[in-house]
Formats: sequence, structure tokens, C-alpha cells
Amino acid sequence: MTSYGTIPTSSGPASNLEYISRAKERIKAGLVSRHPWKLMLDIHAVKLPANFKEAINRVKVNAAYFRMNYAIVVLLVLFLSLLWHPVSLIVFIVMMAAWLFLYFLRDEPLVVVGRTIDDRVVLLVLSVLTLVFLFLTKATENILLALLIGAVVVLLHAALRKTDDLFLDEESAHLMSTAAPSSSS
Repeated sequence: MTSYGTIPTSSGPASNLEYISRAKERIKAGLVSRHPWKLMLDIHAVKLPANFKEAINRVKVNAAYFRMNYAIVVLLVLFLSLLWHPVSLIVFIVMMAAWLFLYFLRDEPLVVVGRTIDDRVVLLVLSVLTLVFLFLTKATENILLALLIGAVVVLLHAALRKTDDLFLDEESAHLMSTAAPSSSS
């Protein structure tokens, strides 16, 4: 008996290897295709702002432009602070997997029950869940200190990095316009 025209399916090791290979490619493409670290860490783009208003404007623009990079920086600081708390580290690694699949590596908007979920909502929910689960592991001091250090690093970078050479895409420009206070009050 011949089976011409049928599509062979396999659920063996070959398809698992293919899935892992695709995941590796998505991780590389997802983390590398974000705004380049070289652009973010350009020493020539660092200058003190002239006044407080300019600093606030820089923070808004840089936060919109480098939000993925900033999330990675804060998560890295948090990871390093948990190296001496194994249970917390396990919880953190599980949450990092959720971050990778639900935030960093998504090509399409997240849809839940037929509704599209905004990136900011995903970022907020994942942040809150990560913190709640980590606080349940009783490493509160380490977590708070790591978050404080991460926030200071991000705010310092955002305030000191000039924004002249940054070109916001539609999504970042929309994020910045919704974060700006309205002048109609």
C-alpha cells in the first residue's frame, strides 16, 4: 500500500529539535533586534541636561525608545542579587521564561479571550507577578535593593543620554504621547 500525497508527521526527536532550533533563533532575533546596546551605551551621547524639564523629557523619550533594554537591565540586576537565594532564583528563572515568551519574543500582539492586550499591560502584569512570587520566597530585602539599584541605573541613563539621534517608531511614539500629561486640564 502506498501513501502518495500524504503529509508525514513526526512527533519524535526531529520535531523537538526543530522546535528548539526555532526557539533559539527567535531568542537571538528577539534580543538582538531590539535597540542595539551599542546605541544605548554610546558614551558620546551622554551629556548633563540643561534643566529639570529637559531631564524629564529625556527620561520620557529614552524610556519609550529603550524600554526593552531597560527591562533587561533591571531583570539582570535582580538576577544577580538572587544568586545567594536558590529558591528565589528558581522562581526568578521560571518567571524569566514567562517574560521571554510573553514579552520579549512575541512577534504579534498578545490576544486573550479574543481581546488584544497592550504591551504596557503585559509589562505591568509580568512585573507585578514576578515581584509577588519573589516576595513569597522571603528575599524581600535583596529584591527591594536590586529594584532600587535597577531603577536608579535606568533613571540616570535615561536622564543623561541625549535624545537627538533617536528616531521613535510608531509604537514608541504612541507610548510617549500617552505617557505625556494632557494640557487640557
